[in-house]
Amino acid sequence: MKFPDTATTAQIDLFDEVIDVRSPAEYAEDHVPGALNRPVLDDAERAEVGTLYKQVSPFASKRRGAALVARNIARHLEEGFAAKDRAWRPLVYCWRGGKRSGAMVHVLREVGWQAAQLEGGYKAYRREVVASLETLPAAFRYLVLCGETGSAKSRLLEALAAAGAQVLDLEGIARHRGSVLGRLPGEPQPQQKMFETRVWHALRRFDPACPVFVEAESKKIGQLQVPDGLIERMRASECVRLAAPVPERVRFLLAEYGHFLADPAALKAQLDCLAGLHGNGTVRAWQALADRAAWAELVADLLANHYDPAYRRSTHRNFPRLAEARVLDLPSLAPDAIRRAAEALIAEIASEPAAVA
Repeated sequence: MKFPDTATTAQIDLFDEVIDVRSPAEYAEDHVPGALNRPVLDDAERAEVGTLYKQVSPFASKRRGAALVARNIARHLEEGFAAKDRAWRPLVYCWRGGKRSGAMVHVLREVGWQAAQLEGGYKAYRREVVASLETLPAAFRYLVLCGETGSAKSRLLEALAAAGAQVLDLEGIARHRGSVLGRLPGEPQPQQKMFETRVWHALRRFDPACPVFVEAESKKIGQLQVPDGLIERMRASECVRLAAPVPERVRFLLAEYGHFLADPAALKAQLDCLAGLHGNGTVRAWQALADRAAWAELVADLLANHYDPAYRRSTHRNFPRLAEARVLDLPSLAPDAIRRAAEALIAEIASEPAAVA
């Protein structure tokens, strides 16, 4: 049976593998989830071919480009594709579904693999993601976890996922905890396009018949913008408010943010960002607590005078259904307690009549 030479974005999941033949820099910015990067031109080669096109002639550019593409495809055949059997069906794409992916597909089909080219390439795929993020979020019922800083919302999301619930972990996708101290050590945030791709990829795998648990977020998570269609839907959704005692929250935060305790200078630099809100005197007092390693006192003071008031203001403003939220009491934030709370919440939701979103 001969398969079509081209496929659409909606048909991506029908293939054994997705091959991105763009340069590593293009791939790093964003790519189809799970796609392997097998560039037919690397970054330097792509720049070289582009320079020849502008400064010499299109013919010189194509001649040089063809030699480089042929050489790179040969390397991929000998290395990346050497173990693929005859039944392998890859989907290949480049920027616009043009010459780069066309060259790869031609060679793969000549070998005998039923390779296909993504219609319109990455550009068409990106349009599909952007358009889908405007409408897809409305297909689901969300249960938004609200609660002051340190009430273990992210850990509860993890426990819910482990117990089989549908979870959209936006902070995990964004690689950021969402606050001024939320940057993860040694982990840069993805590009905005990649963030949107990963959100889309998560949403498209959810079952609309089951609720989706998500943490209450601001419009921005670190440097990344939550898609408008999603944040609007979340803010109109029902809420679950986590309630944990302050000593438990302090203990939890000291464990979660241990990297700052190990690097007080970095913590003090981040605290400088709060001077505009609280004044230099307050920030200097916080930094003095850091200098004395008075960590529990510092965390409790930050909660009482910065995080809790700011969180309450923003959450009540952005999530109007918080006033009617079910309350999940968490007297302990130990892992076993969070696991039991997740299981109880899932059971409680499952026992109720289907809610009207």
